[in-house]
Amino acid sequence: MDRLPIRIIFTFYTTMMSKAKIKPPFLRTGDEVAIISPSWAIDEDKIEAAVRFLESWGLKVHTGRNVLKKSGPFAGTDEERLADLQSVTEDRDIKAVFCSRGGYGLLRIIGQTDFSSLKSNPKWYIGFSDITVLHLWLSELCNLVSIHGEMPLHFSDADRTEATFDTLHSSLFGGYKPVQWEGNFTNPRKISGEVTGGNLSLIYSLLGTKAAPSTKGKILFIEEVGEYYYHLDRMLISLKLAGKLKDLAGLLVGGLTKMEDTKIPWGRSAEEIIADAVSEYGYPVFFGFPAGHINDNRAFYIGSTATIIADGNRAVLRYDR
Repeated sequence: MDRLPIRIIFTFYTTMMSKAKIKPPFLRTGDEVAIISPSWAIDEDKIEAAVRFLESWGLKVHTGRNVLKKSGPFAGTDEERLADLQSVTEDRDIKAVFCSRGGYGLLRIIGQTDFSSLKSNPKWYIGFSDITVLHLWLSELCNLVSIHGEMPLHFSDADRTEATFDTLHSSLFGGYKPVQWEGNFTNPRKISGEVTGGNLSLIYSLLGTKAAPSTKGKILFIEEVGEYYYHLDRMLISLKLAGKLKDLAGLLVGGLTKMEDTKIPWGRSAEEIIADAVSEYGYPVFFGFPAGHINDNRAFYIGSTATIIADGNRAVLRYDR
């Protein structure tokens, strides 16, 4: 058989390599990290408690210049929140960026943020809920792995489980432990794929943008809080019409918290709505994953390849090394 020209081999190799997401270096004691508020405003006592918490992990903690600002519900104006996000992104000494809380706001500034410095200086970004916008932007446009995990708003909350913070620490410092849980599963079997997704409302808000997640062959994670059942159905059907639910490796469903009904009852639970939306596809649906707006909010990677193995109503998610 004729040998392929070196140029073709090199092109193929670099193309394949470019598809692999970049995982930032794990943290070490003494590393510098930052807390910023790119979405809603947060109280000073929460930030002070978060600083102490991260210092107990041996980290040197900086806070954004505008971290405590207020402008309506936001943590400062769009310009102020953008300035902090841009500053910590470009700061080569900052190894991880903790978003103080969710709410709403990142969507207003994400398109103006310059992430080009991450090519030579990748770092961790941590959060969930509204921070889904940042996770998907980093994954789809910057080829960067990030961490879906607990935020400073809740670092001092006594009702958070030990696993919430253990998984956050291990995901940042290395030695990530598999996540085990029990739940209701549809078509359970072993699957592997890159993990993407986050809060359903924010995934929905990114449809039609360049950060809308590519989902083919991937494990799509979704979670939601405080939505009407018909809103949940509408968002899922929109994702379905956009082709985002068709060719998944599997669907991973986290917390479905404080879901609400209308005066005329919807007549189906949140799990039933989700199962119905994807019933024609036949891939596994794993409910009850411990992440999202719940007390047991375990950290995991967005953009990294994982394997899920199910046995009855028990499952484990492991990340490939």
